[in-house]
Order: sequence, then C-alpha cells, then structure tokens
Amino acid sequence: MRAGRLWGMGLAAFLLFGAICRGQDSLNVTKVGEIPFWDETEAVVVSGNLAYVTAGNSGLRVVDISNPAAPAEVGFCDTPGDAHGVAVAGNYAYVADNYTGLRVVDISNPVSSFEVGFHDTPGRALGVAVAGNYAYVADYSAGLRVVAISNPSSPTEAGFYDTPGKALGVAVAGNYAYVADDTAGLRVVDISNPSAPVEVGFYDTPVEAYGVVVSGSYAYVADGGGGLRVVDVSNPAVPVEVGFYDTPEWACGVAVAGNYAYIADGSGLGVVDISNPTTPVGVGYCYTPGIALSVAVAGNYAYVADDWTGLRVIDISNPTTPSEVAFYDGPGRAWGVAVAGNYAYVADYWTGLRVVDTSNSATPSEIGLCNTFILARGVAVAGNYAYVAGDIWGLYVVDISSPASPSEVGYCYLPGIALSVAVEGNYAYVADGNVGLRVVDISNPASPAEVGFCGTPGDARGVAVAGDYAYVAAADAGLRVINVSDPSSPAEVGFRDTPGWAWDVAVAGNYAYVADEFAGLRVVDISSSASPTEVGFYDTPGAARGVAVAGTYAFVADDVEGLRVLNISNPAFPFEAGFYDTPGWAYGVAVSGSYAYVADLYYFGIYDCSAALPVNPWETKPSPPSSFVLHPPHPNPFNPSTVASFELRVPSHVNLRVYDTAGRLVRTLVDGWKQAGKHQAVFDGTALPSGIYLARLTAGDWSAVQKLVLMK
Repeated sequence: MRAGRLWGMGLAAFLLFGAICRGQDSLNVTKVGEIPFWDETEAVVVSGNLAYVTAGNSGLRVVDISNPAAPAEVGFCDTPGDAHGVAVAGNYAYVADNYTGLRVVDISNPVSSFEVGFHDTPGRALGVAVAGNYAYVADYSAGLRVVAISNPSSPTEAGFYDTPGKALGVAVAGNYAYVADDTAGLRVVDISNPSAPVEVGFYDTPVEAYGVVVSGSYAYVADGGGGLRVVDVSNPAVPVEVGFYDTPEWACGVAVAGNYAYIADGSGLGVVDISNPTTPVGVGYCYTPGIALSVAVAGNYAYVADDWTGLRVIDISNPTTPSEVAFYDGPGRAWGVAVAGNYAYVADYWTGLRVVDTSNSATPSEIGLCNTFILARGVAVAGNYAYVAGDIWGLYVVDISSPASPSEVGYCYLPGIALSVAVEGNYAYVADGNVGLRVVDISNPASPAEVGFCGTPGDARGVAVAGDYAYVAAADAGLRVINVSDPSSPAEVGFRDTPGWAWDVAVAGNYAYVADEFAGLRVVDISSSASPTEVGFYDTPGAARGVAVAGTYAFVADDVEGLRVLNISNPAFPFEAGFYDTPGWAYGVAVSGSYAYVADLYYFGIYDCSAALPVNPWETKPSPPSSFVLHPPHPNPFNPSTVASFELRVPSHVNLRVYDTAGRLVRTLVDGWKQAGKHQAVFDGTALPSGIYLARLTAGDWSAVQKLVLMK
C-alpha cells in the first residue's frame, strides 16, 4: 500500500515509537531544562498573519508570518496524539490528532493557545474541515465523522458515513463533503442532514486520493502517483474527471488560488495553471528539502508543510518561477552530544551541529548552528574544535572558537558510516560502521587525513580511547580492543563478545562500560588488553544506546526508558541510583558536574542528578519489579521480519499478538505458558502491506504494547 510507504518516509525521519506502558517517571533525577524539537510537519493553514502548522508529536505550532522572510514561532499547543490536519474557524483551531481524535484549541491569544475540548473519533483522524457548527473529520478506516462543535468545550459526534476506502482528507462546499478516500478515490457525501450523511456519488481516481479542495464546480484531487485530477462536481451524483496533470513526484496536498492549483508534490511545490480545467498545465516548480505534504496559499506566498524540514515559505508572485524566501524549522533529531564549558554541542542528524548555551541550565538556548552537512551522528570536542561523525559523509571539523557562529573548516571522507568519534592528541578515532575503526590525523584541522584503519567483525558503533588502546563497541561482535600506539597501523589485540548489541563504550581506569542495547550495561575489566573479562552488569529496563562515566557513576541513555544513573563504585555489582523517563528516546549522554545532557531524539534535555550521586546500596529502596517487560522490537522499522523480545519475572501464561491499526488480529506469536526469563518471537511481515502494527503482550492482569513499522 503506497499510503503506508509514504507515511514510512515521514516516519523514517525518524522514529517515535516506544512502550505505551509507563510507571514512575523519575528517581533522584530532576529535569531542569529542555529544548523541544519539532516533529514532522504534516499540514498548514493560514489565517491573517499566522500560520497554524501540525507537527506530529509536537502538536499544533503557531508561526507569525507577518514578515514572510523571517517567520517566527509565537505559540503552540502540544496535543496528546500525532497532529496531522488542521482547520481554523474564528477563535478556534480544529486539529485532526490521529489516534486521539479531534482536538479543539483556543487560539484567541496565539501566544498561549490551549485545548478546550476534544472528541475521540473511532479511527485515526488525519484531515478536518469546518463549516458552520460542524467539523468534518477524515477518520481513516472509520470514514467521515461529523462532529457538532457549537459548544467547543464538548464536541460530540452527530453522524458518520463509513467510506469504502481510508479517508485521508476532506473538503466541504455547500451541502456536500468531498472525501479523499485513498484507493477508493473521491467520494461525494450529502451532509444536508449532518446526523445522517449519505454518499451520492464518487469518482474512482487512478491511484490514491490524498487531499482534495473544491473551487466552483470543480474538485481538485491530489492523487499520489496519479498527480492532480480535476473532477467536475456540478452534478454531485455523477462526478466526472475533465482533466489531469501528472505531477513529477507524488501529489499529497493541494490548494487553489485564482487560476492556479498549488500541489504539495513530495519533492516540492508544483504550480499548475487551471484556467482551463480540461487542460491543466504545469507552469512552475520549487523543490523543497523535505517531503512536501500539505500547502496553504495567502497572497503572494505558498506555505508548505515539508515534513521534517518544517514550514517553507515560497514566493509565488510569478507562478512560473516560484522560489523559497524563508523557512521555519524546529531542529531535527538529536543523536549525539558533547559538553565543554557553558556549551553543549548537539549532533542533530538532519541539521548538523547545534550549539546550545547551558550557562543557565533551566533555560538552555540555541546560539549557533553549523548546517553545511547532514546526518550528524556523533560529536567530540577538543579545544576550539568539534569533530562530527557525519554518517555516510565521514568526519567534519567545526571551528567553535566563536560558539555563536560555528563554521566548518575541514572534512575527511571515510568509506563507511561514521557513527561516533573520540579524540586523543592529534588523532580522531572514528567508529565507521561496517568498515571498522578509522584513524584520522587532525593536527591540521583544515585538512584532516586518514592515516590508518582496523576492520572490526561487527559494525563499529561507538569508540573510546585510553592510552595506547581504542575500545570499539562493535554491535553483535561486542567489545573490540585495538592497539593504536602506531596510528598508521592499528591492530586488534583482544575482544569480549557481549550478550547484546554493543552500541557505545566509555572507559574509566581498568574498566570499559559497554551500552549493550537490550543486555543493558556491561562492565568489562580491561587491565589485560589481550583478554578483557566481564565482571559485572546491570540490565537496564530499556535498550542501552549511550554511556558516559563520571567518578563512580555511569550514565546510560536507555532509549524509551530515558536516563539511568548507575552506581559503579563496585564494578562487579552496579546498581541503579536514579533515573528520569525522558520524553523522547535517549540515544546519547554527556556529563559535566552533577548535570547530565541527553540527546533525546527530538529533544535536548538537561537533568540534575545531584540527588542520585550520594546514594548507597543500603539506602536504596527499589520498587518491586514489574511482572514482565516488553522490549522495543528490533529492528524497527523492519522488512520483512523483526524480533519481539520480552522478560518474565515469574512463570506466566503469555499472549503475544500483533494487530493492525484498525484493531484486527494479524498474527498470534505466543500463546501459552512460559517460564521466568527472557523470551523472543519473530514477526514475519512478508505477506503484509507496509504500515503500522501493534504488538500486545498480556500476562495475567498485565499488558503492554509496542508499535512496529513495516516499511517495504
């Protein structure tokens, strides 16, 4: 299903899935500051000088566009679901919030917008239109829902029509609602009686109807790979296609102003002359950097919701040469972080290196950005330079002597996927994915050059350097010890095959601390480099992705379980002294003093851990463990199969089932009695379409859910 594939593209910008079950969210750790990052922008409407942008998990964002060249966010309302569609009427914005239905937001004061009411629709609210006292919701598999909004604080469903496809978008004109119904095309629904809407006509578009707008006697349908379809709806009972324009990419959204249709076309904005609806003609195109999903037009400007690259402002005063004049984008995805002095340096995946002033930990603020590169995965700081692991692009050297204006000064191409970097003296040591450890001479930052390498049997994901040795977290090959006394010819001298998937490593004294994904934190004695030995471990509740060590404490970035603070004063028996369940997915962590700085996927958070640091084992009163744990699936997204793993603390009868988003049972993975311990099951999606699935584990009175993304 192409609809699933397109959503997968947005999701791959990347993943917001974690356990739905949550308990206590912190112990001995306090959040003191946070910078929230926007999620993928989905839809936009313009009213006066304000653009209202839906941003997935980031809710509704209000952007001042009075100066189109310098748009600025002035307010937001963080809805509980994934904000997809929005309509504005009077002092209210109506948000199609995916699984949490229709949300009504008071925008009378845009600076302090707040939710005043909601209606939880039975499907997935993806689009919305408002006419009079009713909101019309495109509710995916639950069709068209008609919601009475005369009292915004208590909206109630007045009627519905279950369309044959999957309702993705809706427009209203007069007594009719026009539904973009995915593979079922355009459906025309008579809403003259809102309590009993009825379909009176349809046109089966050739591909998948994503969005629709009505102007005069015509409906303009964004039909995915079928481009723009022009449908005469003068007789609603017999809609007829009179023209079409096959856009270059994938038509996702459409707006009409005057004689032109503006198409959010995946790769950018397409301008189509519709002065003669029977022969629409493409006259202009402006490529955008993300995935153009929706568009609104006001005056001489088109405003494009461009997925993970935010809101793009495009000058359309000359329709034949549309050009971007500005954009507003909350940063992308925080993957790595390093701290030096009053500054945190965030590897922000899509948008490069972001410099955050942390001198006031309660109000961190971004003061600089170097975005001449993309896919920033890891960062290390030494002196006046930041060294950024740039994924497939290699190693970047950024001058940070002026934190407000960091600039790239050097670059070294590497053959693999640069995921992490450590700096020692004149050398940068890069964990370069499937090609192992690369050693780069950085004595001249303007011209870094690779001088040596050592292949690892697994994918090199993390690296730490101490003395003459580099310690590499090598995924399924565990911890590798590499002698780098001669940087031009590094050689492996020892290894320890950890039980999980080694993502990161930190070294302190005679011990290496390995973030070993689902196997938690592993403590390895490296006093003998030739025969490192595991001496202790702590099985964190999530998936250990990153680790930092300060004194007798290890700080673990534990994916959906946030920040975990472990006392390692006795390496053989580490124990948890505190934790904070961060709002995102904790992937990287750096420590300075009593503060932990967490790269939390779409957030950058600062956490005061001072209350956790003096804790002794006999002072700790741990809460009783849950009866089971359902871990995030791995890999996720996946194609065609993934592994669901779970732990039982006591023997139990277990049901592990997979459902689609409509609640239909897709597969039963486990149904029977299981002993205490770790278990896993494989979910094979070979015969299933791309999309989102839900794995539900039930054991006794307990249950938990994980989301899975099949992306073909």
